[in-house]
Amino acid sequence: MIRLGIIEDDEHIRATLLRFFDEQQGFSCLLAADSVEGFMDQWRDDIFLDVVLSDIGLPGESGIRGISRIKKKAPKCQVMMLTVYDDAKRVFQALCNGASGYLLKQTPLQKIKESVVSLYDGGAPMSPGIARLVVDYFNPKTAVNRTENLTPREEQIVTAIEEGLTNKEVAIRLDIAVETVKYHIKHIYQKLEVNSRHALISRKFK
Repeated sequence: MIRLGIIEDDEHIRATLLRFFDEQQGFSCLLAADSVEGFMDQWRDDIFLDVVLSDIGLPGESGIRGISRIKKKAPKCQVMMLTVYDDAKRVFQALCNGASGYLLKQTPLQKIKESVVSLYDGGAPMSPGIARLVVDYFNPKTAVNRTENLTPREEQIVTAIEEGLTNKEVAIRLDIAVETVKYHIKHIYQKLEVNSRHALISRKFK
């Protein structure tokens, strides 16, 4: 039996996770709260947790700060972040603070379940895009090689995105249609193996 805890401030998401895991054999969700402080206040000494699913953007203490509090209370408890954030800074803050897994919230429930089981069994599950960030961090040459596959126009668009320009502003700068910008961005994502602007901007870990 995997004893589970959930820290999620979105009531709908929290309820969905609770309902889902309550219906799964081999799981027991013992604790759920909308903040790190609330979670720790409810965590009695007679409650033993194997895995905690935690958001990062929470009211009060962040989920990243919460990792150390969880690990201090229960060193063997594994923490997996379940969040919308896919930028390198937060990923590595979470991992460095003791998180053992990192999933994006759009991950299907069945995949989240499989990841919890993997984590419980000693794995370190991550969403594909997050795993790519980790791989690129330890193999920066790979990211550079993919950048070399960009066309001159795509390089211009990447530069503009890194400067924080919107699609409309990129279109104005390059004197092309917004739909053309979107078309190029789609191909840039494919070539660089990212799925968001955050991931694109953070791919070199500047």
